[in-house]
Amino acid sequence: MPKPQPSGPARPGAPAALPAPLPAPLPLLRADCADCFALCCVALPFSKSTDFAVNKPAGTPCENLRQDFGCGIHTGLRDKGFPGCTVFDCFGAGQQVSQVTFGGRDWRSRPGTAATMFTVFPVMRNLHELLFYLAEALTRTEALPLPAAHPLPAQLRTALADTTRWTGATPQTLAEFDIAPLRQEANTLLLQTSELVRAGVAGRKKNHRGADLMGARLPGANLRGANLRGAYLIAADLKGADLRTADLIGADFRDTDLRDADLTGALFLTQPQLNAARGNPATRIPPSLTRPAHWLP
Repeated sequence: MPKPQPSGPARPGAPAALPAPLPAPLPLLRADCADCFALCCVALPFSKSTDFAVNKPAGTPCENLRQDFGCGIHTGLRDKGFPGCTVFDCFGAGQQVSQVTFGGRDWRSRPGTAATMFTVFPVMRNLHELLFYLAEALTRTEALPLPAAHPLPAQLRTALADTTRWTGATPQTLAEFDIAPLRQEANTLLLQTSELVRAGVAGRKKNHRGADLMGARLPGANLRGANLRGAYLIAADLKGADLRTADLIGADFRDTDLRDADLTGALFLTQPQLNAARGNPATRIPPSLTRPAHWLP
């Protein structure tokens, strides 16, 4: 696989590094469907299930896709059997691929670009997701009373710069890119961030990393500062639970009851996780995220 360029001044022609410090979340990590060629509706496959009403192979446009790249049933996706579409979030990868990687040339008017564009999109989505987590981790560590010589903030800036360079690579480079090593290196930094942040929570903290908690009844549970990385919380009852400063990276919140729960300051919580769960106006969420429409009366 290609090797990323080291941090520091970029070589001529190389993607420029992001400045430090960085805000979180970054504006480029918010999806803007108006600047995207409906890549999630074409490039990705889905299977007939409770999330999707039909089968669709990768590279085939969804039957509801209009000629203007809009969704013909956007306002009624859940009612028409496509709740999976309301959960998905590309972290801004769609407009990056459409407007930057391919310079605004869409797959309909330039069909020769379609195959590569559809291959690049999931790679870019993974890169943007990494940027989302790394940016939050940097913000969290900079808010901690760490010694000036602590290496983690600098390591996070380096990881952000290197990952950002990849988002500006050529279509062919991205199509051949193996993101696994980059993700593994980032995950080490994210875990260190989690341990440092959660160490500031008083008392014994629960460790449910990767736990099968599907359908578990945990109303009002004290999960403050808990490790819920990769936990299966499908249809779990977390009504009124305290999830402040809990590490939620990769936790599966499909149909999880988060009514009246407190997710203030939760670590690595994403919009797709909230979109997959059930909540209400009393559910407390980080200010950087948006309350899903189906949570409202």
